[in-house]
Amino acid sequence: MLELQDVQAEYGDLRALWGVSLVVQAGQIVALIGPNGAGKTTLMRSIVGLHKPSAGSVYLEGERLNGLSPHAIVQRGVVLVPEGRHIFASMRVIENLELGAYAPAARRERAASLERVFAIFPALVERTNQLAGSLSGGQQQMLAIGRALMGRPRILLLDEPSLGLGPLVVRDMFAVIREINREGVTVVLVEQNARMALQMADHAYILEQGRVVGHDTGAALLQDDGVRRAYLGDVVTA
Repeated sequence: MLELQDVQAEYGDLRALWGVSLVVQAGQIVALIGPNGAGKTTLMRSIVGLHKPSAGSVYLEGERLNGLSPHAIVQRGVVLVPEGRHIFASMRVIENLELGAYAPAARRERAASLERVFAIFPALVERTNQLAGSLSGGQQQMLAIGRALMGRPRILLLDEPSLGLGPLVVRDMFAVIREINREGVTVVLVEQNARMALQMADHAYILEQGRVVGHDTGAALLQDDGVRRAYLGDVVTA
């Protein structure tokens, strides 16, 4: 469904991605794990057109995405929930959600999408007229994901959805991600909580210093001694 071929990206003289290739099959949850500075966020931004790759290609069902504008990529069903949420704090919850349905096709389905979002995030129902900036961190993350769902994504990109959230909220957030995936949305997940990401991932890629250094099923990587030492904090004895 989504394929990256030898994608390179820079910030000035600093190269962030070195020939990254990966494949995301329809209906999967694919996790990207790796240390800070590995290029995970740059990769996500390159997929949705917020960062222009200097080489390589991004394809959605055979159509080349790089070169298209971010809004054209959203219209094709690829939507990013960025790290840090980036909600509009001075606007009401309902206004944030409605902004997610700006594309013509999404606008036509706005009422149904709003009903779906409220079913997934009932905590937002009673806060529709509340300023988004007054929400708790967990509620703001719900709003950010809900706004993305208003765009009727086929592929949902989530960049660090659990960042700054408490353990119980994180548990609930991962349950929501599973539910969204079960409804037919393909998910690409960058996540600092590598254990939880691998537990839910059909497939996962490891990025280090802008390169893919390994990939396998989530279950297999959970059993890999190197992954357990480097990313899960496990003490592995010989």
